[in-house]
Amino acid sequence: MAVSPPLDAKQLDNQVEHKVVQDATCTFCGCVCDDIDLHVEGDKIVDAKRACVLGSSWFLNHEIEHRPSCHIDGNPAEVAQGVERAAQILAQSKYPLIYGLSDTTSESQRVAVSIADWIDGTVDTTTSVCHGPSGMAFQGVGEVTCSLGEVRNRADMVMFWGSNPAESHPRHFTKYSLMPKGMFVPNGRKDRTAVIVDVRKTKSAKAADIFVQIKPRSDFEGLWTLRALAQDIELDADQVLADTGYPLDKWQDLMDRMKRASFGVIFFGMGLTMTRGKHANSEALLALTRDMNRHTRFVCKPNRGHGNVTGADNVVAWRTGYPFGVNMSRGYPRFNPGEYTASDVLARGEADAAMIIASDPMGNFSQPAREHLKSIPYIAFDPKETPTTRHSAVAFTVATYGINVPGTVYRMDDVPIPLRPAFESPHPSDLELLTNIEKRVRELKKQQSAVKKHRPSLRPA
Repeated sequence: MAVSPPLDAKQLDNQVEHKVVQDATCTFCGCVCDDIDLHVEGDKIVDAKRACVLGSSWFLNHEIEHRPSCHIDGNPAEVAQGVERAAQILAQSKYPLIYGLSDTTSESQRVAVSIADWIDGTVDTTTSVCHGPSGMAFQGVGEVTCSLGEVRNRADMVMFWGSNPAESHPRHFTKYSLMPKGMFVPNGRKDRTAVIVDVRKTKSAKAADIFVQIKPRSDFEGLWTLRALAQDIELDADQVLADTGYPLDKWQDLMDRMKRASFGVIFFGMGLTMTRGKHANSEALLALTRDMNRHTRFVCKPNRGHGNVTGADNVVAWRTGYPFGVNMSRGYPRFNPGEYTASDVLARGEADAAMIIASDPMGNFSQPAREHLKSIPYIAFDPKETPTTRHSAVAFTVATYGINVPGTVYRMDDVPIPLRPAFESPHPSDLELLTNIEKRVRELKKQQSAVKKHRPSLRPA
């Protein structure tokens, strides 16, 4: 019987399955571009057509870590053992914290919030350290909003305040805001006026027709200057220049252009929300947008970072009534940023257990918060090994959403987008793990309730 010669490397390569996943969704940033064509060979993405430089890096550098799907106290363990240990930690805790959620599917987010409800815990998302002030401002002022599709088809004046999309959202200009030809802006960029407001000249400023360079930490004053001008209130030129670092006559010219616009939009970023004023800055911008609707159509949108951070806000809001920093310890949701936000809860040493999903607080929280997190038992979910997974009591290596796992994410304009994965992962999805943990937590809580019910009372009759 003849023996076939072994295949050489080139022949093996030819046997690798090649497929194209059309209209895949990139979950790197809040643009959530859903027109990417992925060329896949086996468990490797070799090309990502139409993806930006950040999206290409996200897809082409994706590699499945060949490590156990579960570690308990740093040692490899069965996934079922990890689920049991995680459930025990959460069910037995007095003040548990669930944090992260911005880089996973909305289906997983929903289950995570359910677990927080069952264990009377606190649930917080990465919004609390980026656009949290915007979430507070929305409740106080409201939001005049629209979809990115409306911006693409209608906006003839596009403003970016404290945002640098050329570097943070590379396809924003070309896909949604400045360049595309739309129904009411048929000439694309030629029909639009681009305005950048920032404290320094960023790469985005090169694309601007008008660059407004204001003094650092003077966003609030700049926005209130525009609010006053929108209502034709006379201002002192010297005072405006001292407060904002930008001349009154140029502010007036900008306001005149805003009033003449047919459809204006203001995108704002962390340069506005995380500087002096924080939620007051966001409130001022939201109020300015509202004021402009007395003259023309104006809307505003935050430029969100993580792929599904908008989904996290939506899911937590429609499960609890609040977008982030929600405490359930009294049996009903309470919202109080600064008290129930993760970095503050940990820095004060209050949480006695935690579950960290798709985030790395050990890599970016304050030293007191990191030290306390290290001192308590916590569960971590991540496709990669991180400082957070290394110090966890239970660490799950999970499949990557959008690349290995289907589901739903929300674009920065609150539009839900389906995911089309490229190939499967040997690791479980966090949805599967969270569903099993929730089931076990409910069993343990039911047992605890039964024990309390039959425990003899120490009170006198």
